[in-house]
Amino acid sequence: MDQDIQPATSGDEGDLIALDTIDDIKRQLKSYLVHNVGVSPSYASQRDWLYAAAGVVRGLLSEQYMNTALREREQDVRRVYYLSLEYLTGRSLIKNLLDTGLYEKVRQALAELGQDIEAVSEFEYDAALGNGGLGRLAACFLDSLATHSYPGFGYGIRYEFGMFTQRIENGEQVEHPETWLRYGNPWEFERPNIIYPVRFRGRIASYKDDRGQDVRQWVDTEDVIAMAYDVPVSGHDSGVVTKLRLWSARATRDFDLKYFNQGNYIDAVKDKTISENLSKVLYPADTTLMGQELRLMQEYFFVSASLQDILARHNRSGHSLDKLPEKVCIQLNDTHPSLAIPELMRLLIDQYGYSYEKAWDITSHTFNYTNHTLLPEALETWPIAMLEALLPRHLDLIYKINFAFLQQVKIHFPGQPDILSRLSLVDDSHRRIRMAHLCVVGSSHVNGVAALHTDLMRINVFADFNRLTPEKFINVTNGVTQRRWLLQSNPGLSSLITEAIGDRWRTDLLAIKELEKFADDTGFRDRFAAVKRANKVRLAALVETRCGVRFSHDSLFDSQVKRIHEYKRQLLNLLHVITLYNRLCDGDDDIHPRNVIIAGKSAPGYYLAKQIIHLINDVAQVINNDPRTRGRLGLAFVPNYNVSTAEIVIPGTDLSEQISTAGTEASGTGNMKFALNGALTIGTLDGANIEIRDAVGEENIFICGMTAEGVAEMRAHGYRPWDFYHNNPALKRAVDMIANGFFTPDDPHRYQAIYDTLLSHGDHYFLMADFDSYAAVQDQVDKAYRDQGTWVRKAILNVANMGTFSSDRSIHDYAKKIWNISSLT
Repeated sequence: MDQDIQPATSGDEGDLIALDTIDDIKRQLKSYLVHNVGVSPSYASQRDWLYAAAGVVRGLLSEQYMNTALREREQDVRRVYYLSLEYLTGRSLIKNLLDTGLYEKVRQALAELGQDIEAVSEFEYDAALGNGGLGRLAACFLDSLATHSYPGFGYGIRYEFGMFTQRIENGEQVEHPETWLRYGNPWEFERPNIIYPVRFRGRIASYKDDRGQDVRQWVDTEDVIAMAYDVPVSGHDSGVVTKLRLWSARATRDFDLKYFNQGNYIDAVKDKTISENLSKVLYPADTTLMGQELRLMQEYFFVSASLQDILARHNRSGHSLDKLPEKVCIQLNDTHPSLAIPELMRLLIDQYGYSYEKAWDITSHTFNYTNHTLLPEALETWPIAMLEALLPRHLDLIYKINFAFLQQVKIHFPGQPDILSRLSLVDDSHRRIRMAHLCVVGSSHVNGVAALHTDLMRINVFADFNRLTPEKFINVTNGVTQRRWLLQSNPGLSSLITEAIGDRWRTDLLAIKELEKFADDTGFRDRFAAVKRANKVRLAALVETRCGVRFSHDSLFDSQVKRIHEYKRQLLNLLHVITLYNRLCDGDDDIHPRNVIIAGKSAPGYYLAKQIIHLINDVAQVINNDPRTRGRLGLAFVPNYNVSTAEIVIPGTDLSEQISTAGTEASGTGNMKFALNGALTIGTLDGANIEIRDAVGEENIFICGMTAEGVAEMRAHGYRPWDFYHNNPALKRAVDMIANGFFTPDDPHRYQAIYDTLLSHGDHYFLMADFDSYAAVQDQVDKAYRDQGTWVRKAILNVANMGTFSSDRSIHDYAKKIWNISSLT
């Protein structure tokens, strides 16, 4: 029996960890401090107490995982393996205590030991394993898998420094190392006995075997070792724990004694340094060839180690690899893990002796692929030359997969040579491999993540594939876990909801529909508003601490927090802020006080996004210091946005900005989190905004801008941003202020690139075209917010109608439509 599925009890010993009473917990905490942290309780710091609390809970989760794994083995279940380059898990102490039902006991135990649980939890670093929605979605999915007892397992990379810590210096984003592992990770189990070699470079050797068959082997490779770290992921009140297995890169040899003895100390450890770079940072800058190579190597490193681990576990179960698709389902979260397809082929053919045809039959029935983007430029491709140098065997297999696939295409579309080039995995004109095409061809199912996204995926991005195999394409709308994004992040609202309708919503968010009947209850509305105000006080304190800006609690709190990207249109929001500023300066008193909060990171090499951050801060400097607008309009860019920051921003927000250009956002999950916490949405008909509108009702959301069809039509007929600029005086004035240096008198031409993007370079994301509609709807928001009774009613109805946007529903859909897995009995 595998070591990780030994039962957690032994003979008559009973539970390994006794946490039944507060005294039990106190004994365990003090014991862990002494024996594991190595300090006396009398001298322990708050960080020491954090590690003691985490260690005790981690032990319980370990027991539960062993029992979960034993149940999976005994029931011989099919298990889903989730491959994602990102997992944005956030802090785990409070989550795990809530999941295990220990929060109140541990809070009281710590209090009796002189510690405040909230203060202690602040010493936990956010795990720097992701950047945005992709990683947060993956974390939500693991939570839902465990909560609903589905057999699942996550794989990723243990980034030593994550992406980066964002600081704002002189208004600009400056990247600093994200040292989240400075004090270690209290939740992880190091697994030095679980290691796999990962191969790079080398060459292909061809020969004939004793049956006269051609054999191709990958030889003379440069190897790196992948070592496992396991992080338990708890289910809520289910007793089920799954794992997130993260891979860390190690050199095959740490030290070259020959170089050391020659006094060449740098070369003596060169192999170790180069190898371990693979798991240093998330998304190395791809503006250089070296950065691109590192990114490609990262992607292969984690899928190779994961597949070797999956096959090893499958082999230990006693089943033949012929039955792999019956027992194993692998979900590719976007194209980052796409090399898993040729890697499984390589392992089956080169290591286990399968024929190409049989290996392909197994592979194509094992994988499924989630697409997360409609932007053609965001669909991942890799240079053929780079693949040939780093992964020659995989390029060889991709060519073979492509040849066999195109033979089928020829049969299905005779006499249509153009479709062959469109469907080919190889982009001959640019000498690149299309990784999304590889995922579609090598997967049983391809899913979009919102109804509109899936429709556009079928019509546009994968139109020819949809003609070939329409049955592959399905929709599974994204979701968020209410345990993190309501129960944990908004305890005031959670308590109010539970008092009103009970706590079934924690694991069945559809139950929150019962809250609708309280929307017209004046007493409930008042209590709901009081919770929101308390959350706004907390958010205002964060803004003052991080940005030095004071916000009035009676103003409208308007938030746009997400990755900084042109298509998400933070710049459209900023143009409106400038317009409000101008109106106030011109003496317009008919504007309700508003504070605008923007946060998010830009990729280090994304020049225009970093310019937008700089501009936001320059505009904020002027607005926040102008006596004519002080107390009536505020603007703050909150640096280093992460899960812990989101847990304060989202509950304290009145208005949620979801204004991406229609047809560009796959789904979004921030829109769901905000609505679940009682913020009203202003947004375009993009991504999941459409489904949110349908759920909450048109009267309880603010829709603006063109539809995806309108965008496509305007683009097809020739879009002229200059026309909108000249026809809207308020818009022209705002743009001119940016271009003429109103906000940057020391450097008047600082934002020439932004001006050119909006007007001279075509305004690709239609800010000029959508501004008038957006500004008009913002006026509707202003008027609606003044009627607080009606606003709060709308907010309650938003919360009450978010049941379908739980990640639990998403996971149930995946389990039924794609994975064919069942809950453990």
